[in-house]
Amino acid sequence: MEDKDDRRKPKQKSAALCGYPISIFFIVVNEFCERFSYYGMRAVLVLYFKYFLKWDDDFATTIYHTFVALCYLTPILGAIVADSWLGKFKTIVYLSIVYTLGQVVMAISAIHDLTDTNKDGTPDNMTLHVALSMVGLILIALGTGGIKPCVAAFGGDQFLDHQEKQRSTFFSIFYLSINAGSLLSTVITPILRAQECGIHTKQQCYPLAFGVPAALMVVALVVFIVGSGMYIKTPPQGNIMVKVCKCIGFAIKNRFRHRSSAYPKREHWMDWSDEKYDKLLIAQVKMVLKVLFLYIPLPMFWALFDQQGSRWTLQATTMDGNFGFLTIQPDQMQTVNPILILALVPIMDSLIYPLIAKCKLNFSPLKRMTVGMLFAALAFIAAGLVQLQIDQTLPVFPSSTQSQVKYINLMSTPLDVRAGSNNFTLQPLTANEDYLNFGESFTLNLGPGASYPTAFEGAIRSTSVIVPDVTLPKPITFTDITSKPEQGANAIRFFNGYSSVLNITWGDQGFGEIIPNNMSGYVLIPQGAAEYQIKNGLGSVCTYKQDLGFGSSYTLVIPPTFIFDALCDQIIVPVLDIKPNIIHMAWQIPQYFLITAGEVVFSVTGLEFSYSQAPSNMKSVLQAGWLLTVAVGNIIVLIVAEAATLEDQWAEYILFASLLVLVCFIFAFMAYFYTYIDPAKIEAEFAVKEPEEEKKRKSVEMSRNSFHSGSEKDQDTLQTKI
Repeated sequence: MEDKDDRRKPKQKSAALCGYPISIFFIVVNEFCERFSYYGMRAVLVLYFKYFLKWDDDFATTIYHTFVALCYLTPILGAIVADSWLGKFKTIVYLSIVYTLGQVVMAISAIHDLTDTNKDGTPDNMTLHVALSMVGLILIALGTGGIKPCVAAFGGDQFLDHQEKQRSTFFSIFYLSINAGSLLSTVITPILRAQECGIHTKQQCYPLAFGVPAALMVVALVVFIVGSGMYIKTPPQGNIMVKVCKCIGFAIKNRFRHRSSAYPKREHWMDWSDEKYDKLLIAQVKMVLKVLFLYIPLPMFWALFDQQGSRWTLQATTMDGNFGFLTIQPDQMQTVNPILILALVPIMDSLIYPLIAKCKLNFSPLKRMTVGMLFAALAFIAAGLVQLQIDQTLPVFPSSTQSQVKYINLMSTPLDVRAGSNNFTLQPLTANEDYLNFGESFTLNLGPGASYPTAFEGAIRSTSVIVPDVTLPKPITFTDITSKPEQGANAIRFFNGYSSVLNITWGDQGFGEIIPNNMSGYVLIPQGAAEYQIKNGLGSVCTYKQDLGFGSSYTLVIPPTFIFDALCDQIIVPVLDIKPNIIHMAWQIPQYFLITAGEVVFSVTGLEFSYSQAPSNMKSVLQAGWLLTVAVGNIIVLIVAEAATLEDQWAEYILFASLLVLVCFIFAFMAYFYTYIDPAKIEAEFAVKEPEEEKKRKSVEMSRNSFHSGSEKDQDTLQTKI
């Protein structure tokens, strides 16, 4: 009689090259293109929400994380569909079509000429764009999440039982393709977004930034279908997820029903489902539960890992990204992760692991995952140490009961200033270097007859420009920013001390027309050389050049002595309000190295472990469970961050590191008692058809149980008779 396991094996093996199935080439290329599509779209998604749909930061962040959560929850649906009805191949194809449609819809939603535009170039009917965006994101989440548990498992299916080494190498190559796609897309799509496009009005080119990922998804789908004839396609084994849930539910119910000590104990609590389900399914469920139990601590690793795109990027905004030959923006530091992965995966596979094996050390998959967790914890300790150094360089902004003031002297003579208890002398066209701290009110004395009672609300930082008023000096006060400029930009503003109205521009952006003795608003300018065009009403033009670092703020003072000539850039007085970042971004490289080393050891091993320990008909289910740990990890970040309410960021880093170390010890304890299994052997042992009398026994058991679900005494009697 044909064995069940034999029916699942392919009748012929795939064509091979150097011992590897040729079919995996199509799978790896498909994964590369799909990851390019996903990460490319996600790289510019928040900016699309904020600057195109005009959502505020909080709402944009909420929708962004909701989308990411959906992407890691829908793998469960994909696993059910693949293992129950369609099989992995058809599931990947059909959901890739859904995925592609979602990317196309997103590209269409970003076309600002799709509807009429307002004077500022923004779409007039934003509802249509929002609706299309939501439809596109839902389709993408369904597509990318649905195929996640299938692609890696489908790749593993291409190898025969004796190709364990090749399968292990495949998972490493598979992970490399993921990170190669991620690396290229996060570099390319922001460049595409920065281009200008449009028919009626020119705006940042989000349609192109979304359109190229859509095109790559089409390529992914076509490449995967082209390899169809070479694949080993394992047929679906029925609605396995429902069977598993029913089997577990029946075991719990039956154990509770027969909780009396009069009943003989069973070796495993799942054995209480023996009356209804065959031994093969019960054995498979036991295998799945063993692995899922090990998954319980894993979300903590992802809670740390996924903060690269949030906390670590925010940390980079307070650092200096000038590498001399290259200038790195804060959000570009994330590319260090895929770059290091591309370097570390081959090193681990070809050097580190073989070296450990030659030393005859038992570096099992679960031990590797434990080491990966420790690496991630060390990465956050490193991030905390870097944050401590950054905190020492950051400006101290006023508290809720405090005000801060800086004074600029535009008088032609030195000025003795008495502000509260502070006494100092300001030379002409100079400012005091640091802000002075005051309570909510004090008296400013600028000499005989020039006394000014001054009052501020709490948490206010201001600049007072002292200008001549007839014969007396007079302060004119302007409110300053009370936070570091975002994303490493520089906040620049102009004070016009000149005798006529000035119009100042930087590139296409303007500071507006500034009347005499008035201050412009802030304009955020990126790092590098900046040129400002200064014009008056008579058509005279002057250019002022300034070299900017990261995260600074300047008040550029145009003095009363300003003249329009070739030397005008030497006349303007730059007043530094917030110092540029001085801690270099290179200090983040150690923490990125540690977290990436942890990812390589943890994630690649976890994918391989999940596949090797999964029953033949439940591999996609375990892959979905693995991906679900990522979603739970992101939820943990929100919970811990909200519950901890720590004022210092370094303390939050250390808290996360401590939690992961604690979880790491728990996981190591659980792993110590885990026994590695060979699912194929276990399934072969239970695949023999049950004898007819065993079936009859179960039939009698179930029929009688249906009539004796009342008192415990009746159940005891029934068990005794059987």
